[in-house]
Amino acid sequence: LGYRIEAEERIIAYTADTEWTETLISLGRDADLFIAEAYTFDRPVKNHLSLKALEARLADIRPKRLILTHMSDDMLGRLGSLAHETASDGLVVSV
Repeated sequence: LGYRIEAEERIIAYTADTEWTETLISLGRDADLFIAEAYTFDRPVKNHLSLKALEARLADIRPKRLILTHMSDDMLGRLGSLAHETASDGLVVSV
């Protein structure tokens, strides 16, 4: 499941709960902001996306900005070492 919104010359793409699917490439391709689930770091979990699965195809997606969301304790424990922006409660984002 995902959404791609194109308005005012900007593109925002969002993944909800999803495992890797090739559809994520067209969903997030060249988006100004790609908000993507990264539930785990590298462990497959049914109906969820791991950061490693996403990173393996980021070169194909080419988002201008990536924010990770819907993170499990596995990911939250790595916040200080992640190479990508992460969402937090109350985060305000300008696009």
